[in-house]
Amino acid sequence: MAPISKECDFLVIGGGSGGLACARRASGQWGAKTIAVESNRLGGTCVNVGCVPKKVTWNAAAIAETLHEAAAYGFNIKETSPFDFTTFKHKRDDYIKRLNGIYERNLEKDHVEYLHGRAHLLSKNEVEVVLDSGSKETIRAKKILLATGGHPNIPNTPGAELGITSDGFFDLETLPKRVALVGAGYIAVEMAGMFHHLGSETHLFIRHETFLRTFDPMIQETIIKEYERQGIHIHRNSSQSQIVKKDDGWMTMHYTDKASPDGSTLDLDCLLWAIGRNPEVEDLGLDKAGVHQNEKGQIIADDYQNTNVDNIYSLGDVCGKIELTPVAIAAGRQLANRLFGGPQHQTAKLDYTNIPSVVFAHPEVGSIGLTEREARDRFGDANIKVYKTDFTAMYYAMMPAEAKPPTAYKLVCAGEEEKVVGLHILGSGSAEMLQGFGVAVKMGARKRDFDSCVAIHPTSAEELVTLK
Repeated sequence: MAPISKECDFLVIGGGSGGLACARRASGQWGAKTIAVESNRLGGTCVNVGCVPKKVTWNAAAIAETLHEAAAYGFNIKETSPFDFTTFKHKRDDYIKRLNGIYERNLEKDHVEYLHGRAHLLSKNEVEVVLDSGSKETIRAKKILLATGGHPNIPNTPGAELGITSDGFFDLETLPKRVALVGAGYIAVEMAGMFHHLGSETHLFIRHETFLRTFDPMIQETIIKEYERQGIHIHRNSSQSQIVKKDDGWMTMHYTDKASPDGSTLDLDCLLWAIGRNPEVEDLGLDKAGVHQNEKGQIIADDYQNTNVDNIYSLGDVCGKIELTPVAIAAGRQLANRLFGGPQHQTAKLDYTNIPSVVFAHPEVGSIGLTEREARDRFGDANIKVYKTDFTAMYYAMMPAEAKPPTAYKLVCAGEEEKVVGLHILGSGSAEMLQGFGVAVKMGARKRDFDSCVAIHPTSAEELVTLK
């Protein structure tokens, strides 16, 4: 056994949003001697290859939409040159680098020691860290947090390595001319919308009839129709048999789908796999500490973030509870409070119910609580009442009928009190709108509470407080 080179109260393995939030709270607020270890860039998936650069790209796509829509309001905008994707990409990279620096300075400010290297468990309280230099540190910690996140999957399809994942999306230097995305979750749907509105011919391959299949059917049905109206090619009931590289640098996808059950091909200059993510545990040494995993390889942790091993905790995507950055941050802060905040915080934990989520599609999607089907299964059909509406937002009133995107809202209410147990919205501004309505649902609002709020006119949001 290597000699112990460092000791601490709290060792955090993983410098993503959840790990950093927990480390900073433990050290900066509660005074625990804390060490954080990260082998990649600080900020994890969200900051580097997820939420943040994704939203910047979504903003660019939204601007492209607005420029196209401006003609309906009488503007005559002539494009003197195409969208400069390369310049945009480099500016986005610079922004992310600034954020990386801010994260590191925040660790210093909160007195968290930061090691850049790869960590491996040696036992339930000892960890070896291989630093960038190749040298090693052996750390003994009273408590250890595993917050290593996850990474995208690539299938076993022959030639699959010719494609990229969501990570590789942010490395693209030029905008593809024709792109295929394989997947039906929010990553595939978001990136398909961005590619399309920035100018790529976009094909989305899904295994079933709809995408976003964990969302309410109203969302699924409305947005897939809208994507097709916009000109995105949706390949339903699809599968890919092989990808073949061409001499001109493009590739050929061999596939079947609903329209071509006997097989077809598509030439592409970009293929993006968005078929799910795996936990980042491959060389973590979980077996040496006896940490249990589920059938997907995710670390098993309870609602207090406890693993089966005393004083080893886990949170974020590596656990697979709810894979959202704010969830990991909130869970991390609550864990630090419970471990180091004294008796008043001994029962602190994140409430994993009624967590709002959005999809930055075109248009945006927002959801909190139960889908209609989930609510009926839980409470029974007789105890559920659904209020819904669909309409054209005023912004689109000046546009021809065939160019008007949809807006659709649904409230799912349970019991005689008509407690709102599900809220689902689709349309422009849904992401910002949901944060406020999310507070109401979290507080247990009833339909009559929504009704008692005077509408703000003219807005789309007013429809949620005037539903009949």
